[in-house]
Amino acid sequence: MDGKLLARIGAIAFVAIAITATAIELTREEQGDARPSAVPAVAAAADPHRAELIRCQRLGEAGPRDAACLRAWAESRERFLALGARPTARSPEAPEAPPEASAQDATLDDPIRKEMAPQLDEAR
Repeated sequence: MDGKLLARIGAIAFVAIAITATAIELTREEQGDARPSAVPAVAAAADPHRAELIRCQRLGEAGPRDAACLRAWAESRERFLALGARPTARSPEAPEAPPEASAQDATLDDPIRKEMAPQLDEAR
């Protein structure tokens, strides 16, 4: 078998598989919203503020024009950014940076810079 014939057979097989996959996808019956809800209904019912935020999210582009949504978002920002909302325990402080070494010391410690030093001097 020569290469051209093998390539043609491969192309035909690829097209046949693509057509079959397309036909299967098109004959599939559409199901309703198969995705699970991002927030369980029980949690939304327990917190009316959360329920309002979910309603505003579902409004889509109309949300920013809805006065109730604007109030809900403002309250959510206040809850999130309030002074008491931040944790009191802080992460450990970063260690102090070591004192700056001179550029020449860094060149001598770094093997790559040692190799590049003559080339860098010539370029200057």
